[in-house]
Amino acid sequence: MGRFGKHNFGRIARYFFLAAFAIFLASCAAPKDTEHHIVVSVHDQKLALLEKGALVATYPVSTSKFGLSDRAGSYGTPLGELEIANKIGDGAPAGTVFKDRRRTGEVVAVNAPGRDPIVTRIIWLRGMQAQNRNAFGRDIYIHGTPEERNIGRPASYGCIRMRSVDIINLYSQVGPGAEVSIINPSLASVIPELGAKGTQMAESNHAIGVIR
Repeated sequence: MGRFGKHNFGRIARYFFLAAFAIFLASCAAPKDTEHHIVVSVHDQKLALLEKGALVATYPVSTSKFGLSDRAGSYGTPLGELEIANKIGDGAPAGTVFKDRRRTGEVVAVNAPGRDPIVTRIIWLRGMQAQNRNAFGRDIYIHGTPEERNIGRPASYGCIRMRSVDIINLYSQVGPGAEVSIINPSLASVIPELGAKGTQMAESNHAIGVIR
């Protein structure tokens, strides 16, 4: 085989190696979560978890005390369709403090005076629309907070805050790629099961993790 033939053979072999390696990496990637859908109502200050379209759980939350916005520096909560980009905090004890998405080694108690860090778990969101395209870069998370006394009313700096026990529960059920809708209207306006009868039934069924 001449020099030209050897050169081409090497290029072809390298191409097939890279293609096979790319296929291998793709096969190792975690599958996208297409079964779960999180709906956050700013009006209700509640989060609903759906699995295959059926209501699984509802939790009280806190959205931004600065209102609704996706503008950089606004500290607002963005509206619209997003997805889970990443999950951080596997196995961390409740109250574990995170800074820049890394554990600091500190664990804070619920309602610790003067403390307001991100704790326990982080579910990092990526915007899927023009109205929330900055969400990922703005570090918009669903995360735990030690300020549990403020859950149920707007109190965050843009993120969706949850009680530690609730974020642990939610985190264990959803995966990257799961759809997240942040809406202004009530949950009942988009989830039929949350009518008067459905809410009573759901909130009485603690076996599936529904939290009032």
